[in-house]
Parts: sequence; structure tokens; C-alpha cells
Amino acid sequence: MNIIETHSLGKSYGTTKALHDCNLAIPEGHVAALVGPNGAGKSTLLNLAVGLAAPTSGELSVLGGYRAGSLPALDGIGFVAQDTHLTRNLNRHFDQAYAEARLAELGIPQKRKAGKLSGGQQAQLALTLALARRPRLLVLDEPVAMLDPIARHDFMATVLTAATDDGVSVLLSSHVLAELERVADYLIMMSLGRIQVAGEVDDLLAGHRVLTGPTAEAGRYDERTVVHVRGGDAQAHLLVRSTADDPVPPGWEAHPVGLEELALAYLREPGAAALPGPVPSWDADPAEMTR
Repeated sequence: MNIIETHSLGKSYGTTKALHDCNLAIPEGHVAALVGPNGAGKSTLLNLAVGLAAPTSGELSVLGGYRAGSLPALDGIGFVAQDTHLTRNLNRHFDQAYAEARLAELGIPQKRKAGKLSGGQQAQLALTLALARRPRLLVLDEPVAMLDPIARHDFMATVLTAATDDGVSVLLSSHVLAELERVADYLIMMSLGRIQVAGEVDDLLAGHRVLTGPTAEAGRYDERTVVHVRGGDAQAHLLVRSTADDPVPPGWEAHPVGLEELALAYLREPGAAALPGPVPSWDADPAEMTR
């Protein structure tokens, strides 16, 4: 079952296209990281998924086929927005005993006003309120951006517990790539209002490598497989769409790639996309290599 599925999804605000032609299918049971630069459309996609906005075009369903914003969809979603003072009361269920027990475990005074709590306590309160609704899908829009490292670690530990112990699917938007590498097993990259990359982290990492070799020969590698190039006068580092079974060019070395390195490469190349397909031979005629 897909926890979120879109077909040709678009959203416009006047003449501005925030999303266009987005096709996405996120299977249930994942902690999915949503990554992209500011203005890529991440918050717009999340707002559409939780029913706080309506599409301009295309379709979006959640929880295996419910229309986003419908009562069955709202009953199965917990949402924590960027401002952790606010949690959206999306569904009609609330586990009061769970909320009280968890706040007591965290040492958060239940009678203290939210504005008097620390940033970490506010974030944990918002997360507790969302989880007390017993959602099947937890949507988090930049909830840890303003937290210190310890508070961020504790927040994400709670999210992981909900995912592993309670079977909650998670869709998390964040710029903190180091945290995402620790918790996410599914990655969605957005760029310019489109889905740039989407897939299980292990599959994406297995389908990319870093090649290190002479800068003078970097231009011979097929541009269709190169995501990002960095390097100096002597040595270049190419992040390429390639698997461990693909041949390594003579004089070059291949290295595995991590999630943070992969995400940064795509962030630096907004026009790139992880497209499937065979890797052309290193010996191919450069004149035949077209994008």
C-alpha cells in the first residue's frame, strides 16, 4: 500500500507554480525524508497531503487511496508544522492517557503554557499531541530546524520509536542532512516544484558511486550519467549513476556514496534526475554522448 500517491499533481498560487507534474508513490512503513532547497515545493506538497490545501491539477491520495482532506484521511494523519507551537488537529481521536504518560516521562509540566517551555520541550509537546491521535502517517515539516543538537536527537529518537514500535509511516521535511542519514530509509528530492529523485535509500545509494580520477579525462564520461563534478586542476570527483557491477575507467577509483553526499550533489544540480538506464561504455565516442 502507498501511504502517499500523486499523479500529475500541480499547485499554483496565482501565476506562480509551486508544484507541477509531480508523480510520487511512497510505500507505507518507511521514514521518508523530503529534501530540497527553499522554494522547491516541499511545504506545498505536505500541505496538500494533509488536506490544508487543494490541488490545482492532478490527483493526490493518502493511506492507500483516500482523498487528501477527506475525513478518513484526516483521521489517519498527525501533522507537526514548522512552528512547533502549532499542531493541526486533523483527526477526531486523541489518546489522553498516552499523552499524559509521555509528557510525564519527558518531565514536561502539563500545566505550564507552551510559550514558557524550552524549544526542545515545545517540539516534544507538539510531537506528543500528534502521536496521541494514533496516526498511521506522521507528517513533519521542518520540526527540528531551531533545536539544539541534543533536543534534535531526542525528537528524532521519538519519531523512530513511533515508526519501529507502532508501525507509523513518517514523511519528514528537513534541511538537517546528517539527521536524515541516521533515520531515513526513503528519500524524496524536490527541485523547482518537481520530484527530482524518489526511492528507497539503499537502492539509491547502490545506484550511485563517486569516481575519482584525472581531471583531464573527466569530460570523457557520459554526461547522462554524471550528477555532479567537483575537483581541482589534477583530480576530479564525479558522482555518477552507476552500480558496483559497472566497470571503472582505467586510472580511476570508485567509492560508495552516503545519503548526505548524494543529497548534496542533487541539491547542487537542480536539473539532474536519477533516471534508470544502462551506463554507457567509457570508450564510447564523445561525439555520440548527448544529454
